Amino acid sequence: MAALWKGSISFGLVNIPVQLYPAVRPGEGSVHFRQLRKKDLAPIRYERVSTADDAVVPWSDIVKGYEYAKDKFVVLTPAELKAAAPEASKTIDILDFVKEASIDPRYFDTPYYFRPDRNGEKAYALLRDAIRESGLVGIAKFTLRQKEHLAGIKPMGDALMLEMMRFAHELVDVSDIDFPKAQRAKVTPQEVRMARQLIESLAAEWNPEKYTDDHYRHLTAMIQAKLKGKKITPARETTAAEPKVLDLMGKLRESLEQRPKSKANGAPARAPARTKRSPRKPAARTAAARRSA
Repeated sequence: MAALWKGSISFGLVNIPVQLYPAVRPGEGSVHFRQLRKKDLAPIRYERVSTADDAVVPWSDIVKGYEYAKDKFVVLTPAELKAAAPEASKTIDILDFVKEASIDPRYFDTPYYFRPDRNGEKAYALLRDAIRESGLVGIAKFTLRQKEHLAGIKPMGDALMLEMMRFAHELVDVSDIDFPKAQRAKVTPQEVRMARQLIESLAAEWNPEKYTDDHYRHLTAMIQAKLKGKKITPARETTAAEPKVLDLMGKLRESLEQRPKSKANGAPARAPARTKRSPRKPAARTAAARRSA
């Protein structure tokens, strides 16, 4: 796998030569389709067409503009765009170290791995182990593909990991959306208690292999079957039922009855105790048995 970026991590006066690699498989888990003409399966080509007269526009006549109002644009020239672009850098500068718990999880985005470059293994291990012992996360800025990025740097096992982060202006303010207040929703303590019991009954250890992308699996299996000439029978479409008034307490109670009871500490649920039976009385001797005695 080729490195996405090569440079160094700046840590005070220490520079650690590193290479950056993706930590996730881009494109995995999604199937990409192309649009084709039905009669001969010829791929569809898209052209640059003007909305004014439907004429095809050559690349030489295309400029970049920012739409500041409906159908109102301000044009930036290539030279102006170049002047506004961040200066290319081969250094990731760690600006601060902060507690990870203090960072809103909405800021974190895509993970990457750092790999030490030549003569950088000792400094790499030093930074990784020191960050781990501190319990902090390094906050850094750097330029990748002509765009400035915010990033978090933290250890993961033997690896030093970089997580792309969003800038504050990229987050939607929670006040922009109307969320239900506790008083307005009128949730009762009994409902909260029953909901918590249901949550505790569903508690489990994190096992990522348990959760599979069933749509991706079914879709790829269907494609493979069609490649082998098999006929696919589409499933019948089901009509969605009309939504009913939710009996919240009834649904919570029914959900709890379907789950095995367990203790808060995760102990396995006990089997229900058997009711004690009264000792059997000796069966009465039959007449035939009395005659043979």
